[in-house]
Amino acid sequence: MVRTSNQVDREKQLAAEAAADLVEDGMTVGLGTGSTVAFLLPALARRHRNIRCVATSPHTADLAQQLGIDVAPFTELAILDLAIDGTDQITPDGWLVKGGGAAHTREKLVAITANRFIVIADSTKPVAVLKGPIPIELLAFGLGSTLRRLGDVTLRAVPSSPDGGIIADYHGPLVNPRETAARLSGTPGLIEHGLFPPEMVTTAIIGRGDQVEVIDYRGGK
Repeated sequence: MVRTSNQVDREKQLAAEAAADLVEDGMTVGLGTGSTVAFLLPALARRHRNIRCVATSPHTADLAQQLGIDVAPFTELAILDLAIDGTDQITPDGWLVKGGGAAHTREKLVAITANRFIVIADSTKPVAVLKGPIPIELLAFGLGSTLRRLGDVTLRAVPSSPDGGIIADYHGPLVNPRETAARLSGTPGLIEHGLFPPEMVTTAIIGRGDQVEVIDYRGGK
């Protein structure tokens, strides 16, 4: 079924509200980046929870602070109770592709630091199998060497990441996500890629029409 932009926004809102209900007083919370997280931040602010947060991008940090949400430097929080973020794609077994907004390096670090990683999405994001390209972040140092070894990569015409990395997309084979993830992770000069394995994901909350679907993965968390 083709969704209108209003329907998609409604589904994002429902998923965000359901995720906000999981946040309790005293928690440390990782905040993702993207259009679905834009619905999460006001939902958190309306609940007036006593929480400390880490933001995965300057944009998220600014929006959260404008809403009165306490955002701390990541250097002050070594463990997070919960991380909540959107996704570009999610398969039935919990593989994700993230990084459309170029924040995947920080998003992955925040997700792996959290005891629970909650993915929120609208009904356009579930897919049967992942499709490329895969967002990647590269060191500027030795960039030509890294590109040659990676193969089919295009650089994005966007600013560097907040950490100085070059944002690009990998267009190589994606038959086996785990094998592709291992190849990318093993390439010197590649900082991080946008393939998130199922064992990182605790729960997916997907807005579908006027309801939410909750998928419990409990993958290694």
